[in-house]
Amino acid sequence: MPCTVVVGAQWGDEGKGKIVDALSAEADVVARYQGGPNAGHSVIHRGETLVLHLVPSGILHPGRRCLIGNGVVIDPERLLAEVGGLEARGVPARRQLGVSAAAHLILPYHHAVEAVAESGPGAIGTTGRGIGFAYRDKAARTGLRVAELFDRETFVAQCDRNLERLRREFPAADLAGSSGAALFDSLAPFAAWVAPLVTDVSEELHAALAAGRRVLLEGAQGTLLDLDHGTYPFVTSSAACAAGGPLGVGLGPTVVDEVVGVTKAYTTRVGHGPFPTEMPQAEAARLREAGEEYGATTGRPRRCGWLDLPALRHAVRVNGLTRLVVTKLDVLDGFGEIRVAEGYELAGRSITRFPASARELGECRPIWRTFAGWRCATAAARHWAELPAQAREYLEWIERELGVPIAGVSVGAERDAEVRRD
Repeated sequence: MPCTVVVGAQWGDEGKGKIVDALSAEADVVARYQGGPNAGHSVIHRGETLVLHLVPSGILHPGRRCLIGNGVVIDPERLLAEVGGLEARGVPARRQLGVSAAAHLILPYHHAVEAVAESGPGAIGTTGRGIGFAYRDKAARTGLRVAELFDRETFVAQCDRNLERLRREFPAADLAGSSGAALFDSLAPFAAWVAPLVTDVSEELHAALAAGRRVLLEGAQGTLLDLDHGTYPFVTSSAACAAGGPLGVGLGPTVVDEVVGVTKAYTTRVGHGPFPTEMPQAEAARLREAGEEYGATTGRPRRCGWLDLPALRHAVRVNGLTRLVVTKLDVLDGFGEIRVAEGYELAGRSITRFPASARELGECRPIWRTFAGWRCATAAARHWAELPAQAREYLEWIERELGVPIAGVSVGAERDAEVRRD
């Protein structure tokens, strides 16, 4: 800090919610910069696991200002439900929350057309939350934002144009009877609810930094799902990399002091696409159960594999990581042997780069390095020296290979289950 970006270094699900929650103890303002309710950040609060989809993970710290930036796409119904759920548990979310007027809306027709698109041969395995089509409208300059909730004429006219186009493009989508006027009227209760929360996020953050306050920028998904730097086309629709942080909240890149990358001690991904280190089914099932690897948003089982060094090197480079946090080390406690892909074999050649082509990545075969497992519990460790020697060897090798210091290691879901570097 004063301005830190937290970014996933894999295909998402790295445990960013827990890390942002921990770092929020030292922050004054936490801002979410991209993604929508396809993300699910799990945080333990008073013994209960809460899954945050749109609200920044700093919301559980009293007094923290939490902002939803212009780079986020908002589903009104889900934001209402999420804030309501937090307040039912005694978290004064509305008092702490601010929402950018420039954030785009996920509307019912986005859900309808995505359901049709994902049922066909071009499916990429999305969460089905309408996120991709909301971002498509944004890029096409046909989207509707929070600001348009207070401008009936603009909202109705643009919404009707969108519906007319989508009926032609997706005749199988359930859009009968939809109209701009009806949708605007149905959103009136949400507009009244969100109006007191609407703010200029960029202006707030500039003022906070000028006053010497500490700002934390939180991303969703992960580097390998980034629209430009991920495994295209099996990616999300926004800038999930660290560069998306200042862009998604209205700051310039020069304000960022530190970029914290979060990676699991192994690798998972959800949805379709190449995954070089994916385990055989039986081995993956063992890791999935040990790590409870099911989507926080969808409940879908995650695909599981060993750590992938070429992918992590790629994440270090494109994000400019200054430090790394490794999560779920404890999940490997029961494995007698741990493998890491230190490179790939592609077309008879050894490479260490991460291919831009999904086809090439799918043809890559891992070059494995094997480590002895520690076969003992790590959950009670709180200091580096308390970790088993084999675990330290594994982590220190990763650190040397990536050239980025490991600042902390998570050994459980609870807030205090973290090993700090002495």
